Amino acid sequence: MKKPPRLKPMPSIKAKVPNPRGIEVAEDDPVFTSGVVCRLLGIPVWVLKQLDREKVVSPPRAKGRSRLYSKKELKQIGHVWYYMSERRVNVDGVKVILEMEAKFGVLE
Repeated sequence: MKKPPRLKPMPSIKAKVPNPRGIEVAEDDPVFTSGVVCRLLGIPVWVLKQLDREKVVSPPRAKGRSRLYSKKELKQIGHVWYYMSERRVNVDGVKVILEMEAKFGVLE
């Protein structure tokens, strides 16, 4: 009896996505909308709005006042979300942690 074919695992978000058109996006280019950021990082929209309101992350605004995020900001939001969701730190605490990390050069 033949064995059924093996299924390939689903690629994770961190997997490198092929770029067939050869378009490169710089680390600081604001190209991701808030909806895309939420789907990529698995966070609620209210978190992005709160981080923007509290000046933790301040993305530039496009026409129509929509927020656009860069790859660099995505990394920072993911870092902040880790503290908020896993370590149960509130936004004021996250600000203090980010200041200390910047002061002591913990992050790149």
